[in-house]
Amino acid sequence: MTSEVVCRFSVSAPRSLVEEFDSATKKMGYDRSKAIQAAMRSFLSDYKWMHGISGTVAGGLVAIYDHDIRGLDEDLTDIQHRYHDIIGLTTHIHLDERHCLEVIPVRGDAKLVKRLTEDIMTKRGVKQSKLVAITEAT
Repeated sequence: MTSEVVCRFSVSAPRSLVEEFDSATKKMGYDRSKAIQAAMRSFLSDYKWMHGISGTVAGGLVAIYDHDIRGLDEDLTDIQHRYHDIIGLTTHIHLDERHCLEVIPVRGDAKLVKRLTEDIMTKRGVKQSKLVAITEAT
């Protein structure tokens, strides 16, 4: 049996996020490396699933973002206007003075839904996003 070579790397993150992460991993009985590996596997699983679907899908995109990031509100609105064919409405919730939750129901071609998701999740200031989509039964 061969063992895989370990790759060490550093990650920059806000101190409060690291502290919360460390607290959660300790409660779960993980060390930081194991928890990051699990998070990476989950991210890759979601990514592979999202890029493997095709046809017409329906679902929702949820994103939490920092509205204090200059221009982000306008960028998110512009993105949503570009995808008006697959977005029927959006729901905007103020979580606190700085953070907002956007819920975007989607229905349409999987490639467009994936592109919308990527356009939103890669914007600076979007802290977390998650797409839940299913293929439509015909």
